[in-house]
Amino acid sequence: MAQNEWWKGAVIYQVYPRSFNDTKGDGIGDLNGIIERLDYIKSLNVDAIWISPFFKSPMKDFGYDISDYRDIDPMFGCIDDFDNLIEQAHQRDIKIIIDQVLSHTSNEHPWFVESRQNNKNDKSDWYVWADANPDGSPPNNWLSIFGGVAWQWEPRRCQYYLHNFLTEQPDLNFHNPDVRQAVLDNVKFWLDKGVDGFRLDAINFCFHDQELKDNPAKPEHLRQGRGFSEDNPYAFQYHYYNNTQPENLDFMAEIRALLNEYPGTVSLGEISSEDSLKTMAEYTSGGDKLHMGYSFELLTNDYSAKYIRETVSRLESVMTEGWPCWAFSNHDVERVASRWANNGKTVNTQQVKMLTALLGSLRGSVCMYQGEELGLGEAEVAFEDLQDPYGITFWPNFKGRDGCRTPMPWSHTETHAGFTDGKPWLPVAQPHSLASVDLQEQDPNSTLAQYRAFLAWRKTRPELLTGTIEFIDTNEPVLAFYRTLGNTKLLCLFNLAEQTSEFVVEESIKDSMDDLAHHTGELTAGKVTLPGYGCYFASI
Repeated sequence: MAQNEWWKGAVIYQVYPRSFNDTKGDGIGDLNGIIERLDYIKSLNVDAIWISPFFKSPMKDFGYDISDYRDIDPMFGCIDDFDNLIEQAHQRDIKIIIDQVLSHTSNEHPWFVESRQNNKNDKSDWYVWADANPDGSPPNNWLSIFGGVAWQWEPRRCQYYLHNFLTEQPDLNFHNPDVRQAVLDNVKFWLDKGVDGFRLDAINFCFHDQELKDNPAKPEHLRQGRGFSEDNPYAFQYHYYNNTQPENLDFMAEIRALLNEYPGTVSLGEISSEDSLKTMAEYTSGGDKLHMGYSFELLTNDYSAKYIRETVSRLESVMTEGWPCWAFSNHDVERVASRWANNGKTVNTQQVKMLTALLGSLRGSVCMYQGEELGLGEAEVAFEDLQDPYGITFWPNFKGRDGCRTPMPWSHTETHAGFTDGKPWLPVAQPHSLASVDLQEQDPNSTLAQYRAFLAWRKTRPELLTGTIEFIDTNEPVLAFYRTLGNTKLLCLFNLAEQTSEFVVEESIKDSMDDLAHHTGELTAGKVTLPGYGCYFASI
């Protein structure tokens, strides 16, 4: 594989910097905290770090509302700290991918401060502005993901502006070529700094329908997905016109053209559309758009062999040119150890170990969220401790994203589990302290130890890095598929339930991976017996 395609089959470790490691004692993680833990990250056998936003921001949405794309927010450090992070990571052969939030800015960004003043200034057309209806109501029925109308009245201009997310996150007008160029210039700034790629947040939200057509209603039984349950009116519509517009494909090509000037850099687009798998295929097609697509299809509550098989198979059928990236957890959803737990919310460490192997065996690259290697479950956060505006708005039906964003537990003996000497911005969950890094490093059978072991073994299996995938039609709860590269073929079996399951092996087994800790199945007389949450790998 070409050196410039290092990202194919890579494992990308997501760091949420606020909650990773605090070196200043203010209760908020920082860039130096990441540097301090680079040897730990290296020990995980991952290939790259994706760092969530650390740019200057009012922090209404914890960094996803950017007021200066070219500066570090003081709470995270300074630009010299970032330069040092790049240097230290590269010395350890770790790539650095950073978030870029291109579709919208903070309402405190200088562009918006100017744009909102009147409709005659140089930035007047840099955001999505629209006149009110004759009765004073918003120009159409578009809704915000965070609840309520997606339009906010601006008395200075006597117009509404569009915000697909928080009111404090006005949407840029990508129909304006000056906006696109300014955005690309900001991306180039970080390329010149030496970053290895970008995770592009909500990248299908860049363009809107210029006619501002109303979104059609969605039937009640289809109102689901990524927290958009029936209690969030966002789920009441098909979002055909406020995102995923055809013009965005040309902008993806502009991004790719810029990255092509920096060999070895990569783009990973976060996509959430009415048909995210189809959009992923479109946005990665032709070799001239995004390198990889990333969506929320496996970040849902549906935990079944059938759903996983059908989801991955459908993407395989439509993504004939691009490259997928899969995840089971991130900073926006309930942690997988709780979300897919079969016994309420009780974390089962054997299930967590199996899920690491399953995620690492799917075709594509992998994003793994900080704490996944420890098997952390969703933290319970009291209402008075909530920070997430999404959770505060929809409490108690939806408790928001704070439960997956609580601090990393480094030491069970230290205050706040070694995350900070001060008061943490979110409380450390007591169950997390009992799953701390220092405790798990003493146990060769821990979730952490087996995470490291599996990812090390995965690097030795080219079939798992870049091979094809072919699913075997099985009954619940067994998920089975082949990964094939050239003349080598690997059988991968997973038991998604607590109960023992069996799988009949028709082909002759050439090499069973009995020395692999995750390999817990037993082959007898052409039949593999899989214990609860067991795995089995064999060369065919």
